[in-house]
Amino acid sequence: MKPFDEYIALAEQAHGHMCAGQVLGLRLAIHGCELLGIDDPTGKDRKRLVTYIEIDRCATDAVMVVTGCRMGKRALKFRDFGKMAATFCDLATGRAVRVVALESSKQKAREMFPHIEPKNAQQMKAYREMSADDLFSHQWVRVTVEPQDMPGYKGPRVTCAQCGEGIAFQREVTGADGSTLCRACAGERYYEPV
Repeated sequence: MKPFDEYIALAEQAHGHMCAGQVLGLRLAIHGCELLGIDDPTGKDRKRLVTYIEIDRCATDAVMVVTGCRMGKRALKFRDFGKMAATFCDLATGRAVRVVALESSKQKAREMFPHIEPKNAQQMKAYREMSADDLFSHQWVRVTVEPQDMPGYKGPRVTCAQCGEGIAFQREVTGADGSTLCRACAGERYYEPV
């Protein structure tokens, strides 16, 4: 692992500013890697790790800095659970650990540094200094990373029978009439055509 101040600089550069969420995300990812015994996630161990992140906030950018996992490399998976949590999967051993930020860490930050304002500065300082046990809980879990979800997977592309767009990674669905549809045409749109 890199020195923490180096991670701080990298996270600030990647995210555009430094905040408590960034510090928490750095610590969360470092803790997950340490629990798995992954010492160099962006170097010699870079192909061992897949990370599932459960929130789309500041911490996510910090997790990417520590782990090297990126969506574009198919090593970062987003599950929108709205939780400050991530699951770190070691592809070499099959082990996985889910790390969750404790809600009590906010109160602990207030107790540690009541004289620091604003709250963001208070939490940034506290999150750097708190023990991992005061910041996180963790649980060993089983995660099955399907072949089509693995980094580097190359699979067939199919075409949606309705819109004509290409679909990769076996994300197509079968329509009621047996046709091949993309998820949007099958009714899972997050957008509405105008």
